[in-house]
Order: sequence, then C-alpha cells, then structure tokens
Amino acid sequence: MSDSFLEELRWRGFLEATTGDDLDQFLSASRRTMYVGFDPTADSLHLGSLIPVMALAHAQRHGHKPLVLVGGGTGLIGDPSGKGSERTLLTLEHTANNAVSIGKQLSRFFDLSDPEKGEVLNNADWLLPLDLLGFLRDIGKHFSVNEMIKRDSVRTRLEERDQGISYTEFSYMLLQAYDFYHLFQSHNCEIQMGGSDQWGNILSGRELIRRILGGRSEGITFPLLTTSTGKKFGKTEEGAVWLDAARTSPYQMYQYWLQTADSDVVKYLKLFTFLDQATIAQLETAVAENPAARQAQRVLAAECTGIVHGKEAVQSVEAASRILFGEWADSPSPEVVEMLAREVPVTSIPRAELETGIGLVDLLVRCGVAESKGAARKLIEGGGVSLSNIRQTAVQRPVTTADLTWGNALMLRSGKKNYRLIQAAC
Repeated sequence: MSDSFLEELRWRGFLEATTGDDLDQFLSASRRTMYVGFDPTADSLHLGSLIPVMALAHAQRHGHKPLVLVGGGTGLIGDPSGKGSERTLLTLEHTANNAVSIGKQLSRFFDLSDPEKGEVLNNADWLLPLDLLGFLRDIGKHFSVNEMIKRDSVRTRLEERDQGISYTEFSYMLLQAYDFYHLFQSHNCEIQMGGSDQWGNILSGRELIRRILGGRSEGITFPLLTTSTGKKFGKTEEGAVWLDAARTSPYQMYQYWLQTADSDVVKYLKLFTFLDQATIAQLETAVAENPAARQAQRVLAAECTGIVHGKEAVQSVEAASRILFGEWADSPSPEVVEMLAREVPVTSIPRAELETGIGLVDLLVRCGVAESKGAARKLIEGGGVSLSNIRQTAVQRPVTTADLTWGNALMLRSGKKNYRLIQAAC
C-alpha cells in the first residue's frame, strides 16, 4: 500500500470527490495544512460527525497539519445544506458555549501539543469583526447569484414554496468561502475537506482564493454514510449517539458499535479506527468464517469507544458488561460501579437501615423487582434472585452492610437481565 495520505483515504472508503487531477502528487510533495469545519448547533458532536474528524486525524498521522475549525461565526447563520427548512437561530452566547464544548471534544483526536502540529480555531474570531460594506464590496462581488441559486442546498429550498430560503442562509456560502480564503492567507491552508454536501461550498472558497490571491487550493469530500439497511448512521431509536459522555454514556456507545451488522462492520473498521490494513483483513476473514463470535464487532467497539472516551473507559465498560451478563463475581472498581449506576435503576437505602438489616423479600418489593411479598418469595424459591452475582435461596435472608461488597453498593438481579443497583445512603 502506498504511504500517501490520499491512498490511505481511498482504501478506507473516505473519498467521494476530489479537486485537481494531480492531487496525489500535490499532497505528497510537501507538508500541507488542511481543515474541516464543524458548526456548533449543539454542545456535542455525534457519531455522524466522525468521518471528517477521522479523515483529518489521518492527515496528521501522514505528516500534514490539521486545522479544526469550529464555526462560532457561521453557526450564528446555519448551513442550509441538507436542510429542508430554516434553522432556529442560536444566540451569540449559546453558540459560543457550544463552540467551546465541541472544541474540547475535537482536541482528543489530534496532537495539539504545539501549534505547528495542529490547531483548533473558531471562525467567530474573524467573522464577527467583519465590516458589512467592506465584505459585500470585496468578497460579495466575486459571487454570481445565477450560480449560487443552482446549488442543491439553495435550489431545493427555492422549489419548496412553503419554506423558501432567507437571505441569511443564502449568504452562508459566502461566509464559508471566506473561511477558506482567510485560512489560506493566515495559516497557509491549502486543503478543505468535508461531507459530500459541502462540495459547492468548497468550490466557492477555492474560486475565491484563485480570484483574489491567485493561489492554488484543493478540496476533498467524503460520502454521507448510511447503514446497510438504509438507516442513518449514528442513530438509534432513542436518537443520536453523542460524543459527550453526559449525553451518551461510554457504555451505550460501546453497545451501539457492538450491535453493528456483519455487513457493515468491516466498513466501519476502516472508517472509524486506526487499525492497519492487515489487521482489518484478518477481522474480515473472521467475520466470513465465524460471524457468530462477533470478534470484529468487539474490536470495533473497543477501538471506537477508546478513541472517543479513552482506554480506561473501555476497561470500565467491558467490566460493566461482564457484570450485566453475569460473567464476573469480583468486586468492581468505583469507576465501574459509577458506570453501572448510569445504566441500571438505582435504589438508595439508608445505611442505618442496612446495619439493622432489611429482608430480601422486602428489598425486592421496595426496588420494584416484585409486585408483592408473595411474588418476591416465589422469585427467591425459584432461584431467580442474585446479590452481586451470587444466587440467593433463603427467603428469610436479611440484607445488611456486610453485603455491600462493592464499596458502598451491591447489585440485585432478578432473572437474566432485570438489575437494580442498591446503594447505601448516609
């Protein structure tokens, strides 16, 4: 396999379209600076944002300099690409807060120890101070309205009479083009990358650079990803899978990747991990020869969750998974207990009450595991109740502080998947 960055993107499946017939040679001839923009419409990115993030991370690994651009300025306008109606405009404060949160998330994927290695920028820094008349005179004159209305993002909205498009959103492509122009001037940034819906915006920036500065710039776009069943990637019945642990826990993210279909898993290994070609080929063979083992899915889940949340989080997730599947009886770490507390119902019992002892039957009713004491007794007698993965058979058994083998907690289980975390409260 070639060592070129573009070839890396090619075999992994990142490439949708590129500008310049000699782009391979252009990228290989020198260290290039390239950027991807992210609009802060929320305080977190989701898995659907990972393709451009990973592509930019590969660029850095191939010796290029990444610029991660958070759209604190353009986010006030909103990109009409792919949208069937006008966005709800965010306040300046809301956008600024979102930009800070997203900037922190994105910094995990890159080595930013030195500005020469990579930077996180916010286009509010140069867009907010712009003089409107100067911008229209110096930048707007290079854009043809005739061409702008031919863009898919504009044309589809113009065809929808009930929606239309405001001048605010219509002007978005000028601002994004200006971003590319500004970064070319101030950071020697010659490459812009983005989703396939950004092709027109990239071309506008490229043309602006050519017209005003006479410089060479190029663009790369990535395919918009769907699952093999046609569903939107990164979505569940509960909604988007977020990178923010407060929105989507590491455990939930791990489970999302673990449930990847066999028909998608190799594609995802190429797009969302840094595993090399030989390792992914071995996993592809494993999928073909023994799909029931789901080895590729386990590797995908561990690698992707680790990239987003860190290896320590993966260790806690895997430990929590073993507990919830009844495969581990050892006392978990406080981090694992904390993770379990987010994934299963929690019941707090005053420590004083546990010191005296609370009957197991009463505990089952109190936690909502059994509707009545009679139903609780039947569960215990049938061998369907466990405390911290130890089956209980004594109906009269008291639960005390001696059962808090998980520090300040214990796990109550009824059947195979009905869990309650019992925590001692002061």
